[in-house]
Formats: sequence, structure tokens, C-alpha cells
Amino acid sequence: MEHSGQKLDKYYIKKVDADKTSIYCHHDLMGELFVPTHKHDKAQMLYAEGDVVFVTTETKTYFLPARHFIWIPSGIEHSIEPKSENVIMRNLYFPVDKGEDDFYQSEGIYPVNNLLLQMMLFTNRWNGDLEKGTPNFTIAKAIKAILPQICLNNLPLELPKPKDARLGKILRHVENNLGETILFANVAREFGYSERSLSRLFQKDLKMSFIQYYTIRRILKAIELLLERKLSVKEVALEVGYNSVPTFSNTFFKILGQRPSDYLNGEEILEQRK
Repeated sequence: MEHSGQKLDKYYIKKVDADKTSIYCHHDLMGELFVPTHKHDKAQMLYAEGDVVFVTTETKTYFLPARHFIWIPSGIEHSIEPKSENVIMRNLYFPVDKGEDDFYQSEGIYPVNNLLLQMMLFTNRWNGDLEKGTPNFTIAKAIKAILPQICLNNLPLELPKPKDARLGKILRHVENNLGETILFANVAREFGYSERSLSRLFQKDLKMSFIQYYTIRRILKAIELLLERKLSVKEVALEVGYNSVPTFSNTFFKILGQRPSDYLNGEEILEQRK
């Protein structure tokens, strides 16, 4: 296994941007690899199979579930860390074109529908530069072109990183107690705040309320547990503090657009056909 620094140089700096006009393609079974903070001139489409991938930028940590992709615009510094050694990552790096759709300017996580999935199946055995004028370049270009038309639901699968150390302690408390029902009033009292002052701290630092943060964190943990395929939906609900399976299912649906049972039973098609 190569050291992460060697891997970074080999795939994410020297080769991705070496040919400014090509679309660069790279598929990888990640192992336990952590890809340190880096950036590239090309925009990145990263699709994951097998488990969650954590993508961290300067301001946010994204949770990329299996069977979803993240779009990372040109020039955004980010690190990549798969949750397990079984993660397969499929990457397409696109040069920036003049007058591009606003879609390509923002980071975002999107589910892969059947149409996009079938298009991506063409990339399974590709690696390296796809040069202009080749059939593979044309197919990859079509994948990029269709994204603004079919990716209409940017999933809120990211959490901001706290700047205030006091808030960091509170978020660690939330992280360590996801299996319990955490009441905002109790958190405020335990950490010496009034509810009003703690609410202001959340809004000022994280630009979201406590309940928004808590809900997203619970669902993100639920995604991880579902992907492990060791627990039933009811057991996952209990693990993230939901005593009511219907409430858990409805909350999961609002965020991901599908029920936990559907997500649990989803097929990892690209992994099967690699």
C-alpha cells in the first residue's frame, strides 16, 4: 500500500491537472487510505460505493453515503476519508468551461438515479486522461452536461465545523449521546447557558438551530448504521434516539427522499459490476 502522500501526488496533483483540456478518470478501492487536504483546477465528481466517505472542506464536513455523488467545484481545498476499507470511489475530473451553469459553482451531494447510473456504468474500466475527440470523452462530457437537469435535490448531508470552542464541547456531547433523546433545555442547563443565549450561539456560529444540527447528525449516523447491514431499521432508529419507527422513517425521508427500508435494501450496482 502506498503512503497517502505518494497517493496524493500520484493521483490528485500531478495527473489530474497535467492535461488541462482532458477529463481525468480514476476509480479506486480505497483501502484505509486518507487523502490529505488538496485542491485541483478541475472540478470533481466523486461517486461512492460500499460505505460512507467523509469529505472535509475549510468550513464543512460532508457525509457522502453509498450510491450518491458529491460535486466539488474547481479550486476547493478538501480532504477525503472513507469510513471503511471496502469503499470504492469513482472520480471524474472536469475542466472548467466558460459560461457554465450555476450548478457547477457549488458543492453538493446528490442521489444517483437510474439514468445517471447507466451512464456511469460506461466509466467502470476507464482510468487516466480522456482526450477531446474520443468516444469516452464524449460520454463523460454528457454525464457532466446532464447533471443540472436531473440533480435537483441537493441533500443536506453536511455539518458546519464550529469556530467557537465552547460549541465544540456541546457538539461532542451530542455526538457521544446520539442513542439518547437529547433535549435542548437540558443541554443549555448542563453547559451553563440560558436557552436563548445557546440558541444565539448556534445560529451565529453554525448558521442553524440546535434541532437542525441534532436531526441531521442523527440521520447521518443512521445512514452509517444502515450501510453496515447489521441492524434492522427499528434497531437503527433506537440507536440514534428515535423510539418511534414512523417518526424516524419520516425524518429520514425528508432528508434523503427515500425510506430507511428502501435505503437498506438498495443494490450497489457499480460495485457488483466493477
